[in-house]
Order: sequence, then C-alpha cells, then structure tokens
Amino acid sequence: MILPVVMAGGSGTRLWPLSRKLFPKQFLPLIDEASMLQSTCARLQGIESQPPLLICGDDHRFIVAEQLREAGIGHSGILLEPVGRNTAPAVALAALRATAGDEEDPLLLVLAADHAIKDLAAFQAAVMRSVPQADAGKLVTFGIVPTAPETGYGYIRKAQALNADGNAFAVAEFVEKPDQATAEEYLRSGDFYWNSGMFLFRASRYLEELAKFRPDILAACEKALRGASFDVDFVRPAKEVFLACADESIDYAVMEHTRDAVVVPMGCGWSDLGSWSALWEVSEKDEQGNSAKGDVILQDSRNCFVQSDGKLIATVGLDDVVVVESDDAILVAAKDRVQDIKKVVERLKAEGRSEALLHRKVYRPWGCYDSVDKGERFQVKRIVVNPGAQLSLQMHHHRAEHWIVVSGTAMVTCGEKEFLVTENQSTYIPLGEVHRLENPGSIPLELIEVQSGSYLGEDDIVRLEDRYARV
Repeated sequence: MILPVVMAGGSGTRLWPLSRKLFPKQFLPLIDEASMLQSTCARLQGIESQPPLLICGDDHRFIVAEQLREAGIGHSGILLEPVGRNTAPAVALAALRATAGDEEDPLLLVLAADHAIKDLAAFQAAVMRSVPQADAGKLVTFGIVPTAPETGYGYIRKAQALNADGNAFAVAEFVEKPDQATAEEYLRSGDFYWNSGMFLFRASRYLEELAKFRPDILAACEKALRGASFDVDFVRPAKEVFLACADESIDYAVMEHTRDAVVVPMGCGWSDLGSWSALWEVSEKDEQGNSAKGDVILQDSRNCFVQSDGKLIATVGLDDVVVVESDDAILVAAKDRVQDIKKVVERLKAEGRSEALLHRKVYRPWGCYDSVDKGERFQVKRIVVNPGAQLSLQMHHHRAEHWIVVSGTAMVTCGEKEFLVTENQSTYIPLGEVHRLENPGSIPLELIEVQSGSYLGEDDIVRLEDRYARV
C-alpha cells in the first residue's frame, strides 16, 4: 500500500507579498479556489493509497489541520518539525513513523505541498508505473520531461532503461542548476529531466540507505521520535535532539550515493511555482499575454501578471511587469527580476517589520482576526470565531478590550460571570480580568474588538486553559 507523505514546510519568500513566513505559498489558492496543499492532497484520489501523512512546522500546524478539514481530506497524522532541516530528516521522520510498532512497511510517495500539476492522469499514471521498481527495492525519483531550457531547476541524467517499456531508467547523475547554454544542450540531448523532488520508495529501503550514507541523520531522527510527544493528531519530535540534526536534502544524503536510484519520466504540466514569473507561465492569459486576477483594469499592457487582493489596480503601457497587491503591501517588479524579491524580504526581516512574517489577516486554530486599524494606544480587530470553537481562557497585563458582536452569538466568560452577547450587543473586558470568548452557535461568530492600553502586542497573553495545547 502507498502512504503519501506531503511535505508542507517552507517559508515561501519568493511569492511575497502574498506568501509570508507564517502563511507561505502552500496554503494559498494560487491556481484556483483550492490551496496548493489542498490540491496536492486531492490529486491523490486517483491513486490507491492510505490517507496522507503530513509534515509541517509547528507554526503551521493549525493551518494544515484546518485546510484539510475544510476540504474534507482525511490524514494519517501530522508530524511537526521543531525546526526546518530539509527533506532528508523530514522523510526519515515519516519513514520511522510509518514503520513504528506493528505498522506495515508502506511505499512512501513523497510530495511537496506547493507544486502545480496540470495533467492529473499523467501524474497518477507515472506513479503507478513506478510501483514495480519501488517494490523491487529501488528508490524512484520522478523526472519531469523538460519543455524549455530552464535554468531554475536541477536536472537528472538518465542511464540505461530498466524495462522493456523504456519508462524507467537508472540514474546516471544529478546535476545542479545549469547556465543557459548548458540547459539548451540538456534539452537537445533528450537524456535529462527536471528534478521534481518527488519520490517513491519502500520506507525500510530509505532508512537502510540513510543508515549507510548518513547514519548521523538517522540516529538524530530516531532519538527525536523516541522523545516525541503526542497532541491529538500532532506528533512532536523532541526539539533539542532534532536541533542537532544535519540540514540535508534527500538528493545529497541518499540519492546521489545509492546504487538503486531510478528515474521515472513524468510529463504532467509540472511547476514548482517558485516565482511570480513561473505563476504567470501556468496562468490563463488574455490575447495580450496578461494574467489578471481580482479587480484589475489593463490598458495597453502586455505579458504582465497583475493580482489584486481587494483594491482596484489599473495599469497603462506596461510590458513584462508583475504587480501584486495584498492587504498590507504592494509589489511592483520587472518579470525578469522577480528572483530578487527575496532581497526585499531580507530587508524587511532586518528592519524587524511584520510584513515579512504575517498578513494583516492572521489565522488561528479557532478562526482568524484582521487588524483593521492601529494607533499608539489602541488597536481595532475584526475577529471571526468558527462554530463550536473557543479562544483560550486568558488575561492581559497591559490592555482592556471592548467586544461588539456583528453576527452570530458569543459566549463570554469574564471573571466569575458567563453570559451570552448577541448581534448588535457589546461587552467590556477590564485590564487584568480573566476572560474567554466562545462561539456556541452553528454559524461563524463575527465581532469587532477594540483594544486600548499601554502595550498591545500579541505576547501580552497569559493563557490559563487552552483546548489547542498552547498553554
């Protein structure tokens, strides 16, 4: 049986301002209404497999769980990396988890949550073609049939065919991202594929090869899982142990050294959506080559990518330009310079600006809040609490809060009192008072919160009880 392993980590700086450290691109609906994570899990429906095992960072755990719930997608657990250590340790954790106790030894289908695939049938067919190789103990990597001399991807060079159908090959070598002339030669030769970072192998075989070539990584992951804690669907490996683990990719740790590496070609309209120009390439375009999303007016503009998250964007006389508006930032860039966006994010981080980390709208396990306005001693938020959800029992040292219910019904705990607040009613939470907000209804609870005080930071929260284990 196949166990999909979906890696949903990463910070996604190259698609700023929509992608942020605390809400990176895998959680965004970049192609259609579904997020990249939801689309990745949905494309597994044509493959006979177990529910996917998810791997993500601790900061993203509730986003992952909520997006799977929204899409009605089951899962086999969510592994929480205490810190990012690349793909070799992440998959080692998954393989150890999949073979723990009396569990079977499944084939692991390793996928990234932020890849786009147009031809689902071709993707699923390539996966099924690779099963005999994985069953035979090979470590399969999927090579994307190149359609252009791409310099932004690593490549895999094939060797001899391993079957009569000629759809599985031994791996001759992995090569780094080439320059333009080399990429053109790779394309002409027909012997090279783009390195997709997708794999299929038996869990035990990956662990055997990791023990052979990087026993330090395997030992660290084994020790981290032995000290793991469990929180509902979340598995938390021991942090201090995992911090000492090497940062290494599967390619460097195993695939470049094993004698059992196999590449299976896959022509499925694949893209890793690593930049705004890559997203423009896979998006629908008008007759002038423009891709427009949201409230956009294009006048005498060509080959542009323009996306509005709310405000009207009008362009006049632009060629090969990217314009992206989010709730708190606007990006304007030449389409051939979008790789430099990471330098902007680095500057934002160096200056300690929140735009590098999160959006104005922030997701929490109970719902979300949107920071509408902020001054020296006040802050206004729009809060949405999901049906049946509740915030932690908490208090603040430096601020008081006023809550005005706009829609739905709130169950409020304030000190020793517990009472309902309905639409068009309000209540006041004094500074230092223990309180809790809950939605007992069947529709989302929406309210406006006005905070006032000497300090309004999110770290001024003392949690006393919390169903989401954040105390």
